Amino acid sequence: MFGFITRNILTGLITILPIVLTFYLLYWLAASAESVLGSLMKDLLPEGLYWPGIGVFVGLIVLFLIGLLMHAYFVQKLFAKLEQLFFHMPVIKPIYSVFRDFLDYFKPKKEHEFDQVVSVWLSDTIQVIGFITEHDGAKLPKGFNDDESVLVYLPLSYMIGGYTLLVPKTSVTVVDMSIEEAMRFTLTAGMTSRDIREPSQSNESEKQTQNRDH
Repeated sequence: MFGFITRNILTGLITILPIVLTFYLLYWLAASAESVLGSLMKDLLPEGLYWPGIGVFVGLIVLFLIGLLMHAYFVQKLFAKLEQLFFHMPVIKPIYSVFRDFLDYFKPKKEHEFDQVVSVWLSDTIQVIGFITEHDGAKLPKGFNDDESVLVYLPLSYMIGGYTLLVPKTSVTVVDMSIEEAMRFTLTAGMTSRDIREPSQSNESEKQTQNRDH
């Protein structure tokens, strides 16, 4: 009885926690923007022009402008140098690297950075999920420009890094998954495998389970 109650409490916690954390994060971001930028705008604007929520509005404008600036080559190079500085700081490096790799998963147009989902045969019996990043050997750096191979990115679970490998085309098999499905699959270490099955497969499995129960 105690185990039944505990399991259901944990199930409820796992169900509701992502929702609560998502809304709390949004609330924290909005409250922080209002606290910092709102106070600044209150001091800058003439009396009577300030209204609650202007800090959030200004914060969205700032984020939009930063996004626009990141399309400029000079800003990209400047940001890259700043990141390299972070990557050389003993305490900041591991923290920043984890957040950077995780948030890169949600980057807009992330799907277009990969060409195709494939499985790479590491041996006769072991496969790993990967993403082809370059088909054309002529576009690869000198020493990697092999027409019989493709460049494949192998992400680690929870996106804590990954490997970029030059793999023979004979060791690569195309997988019938979208980029988004494959990223979610690798991000969660396969925990979402039940969600990406075809509906017919899921229904068939449910029928088999019901038949075994009867």
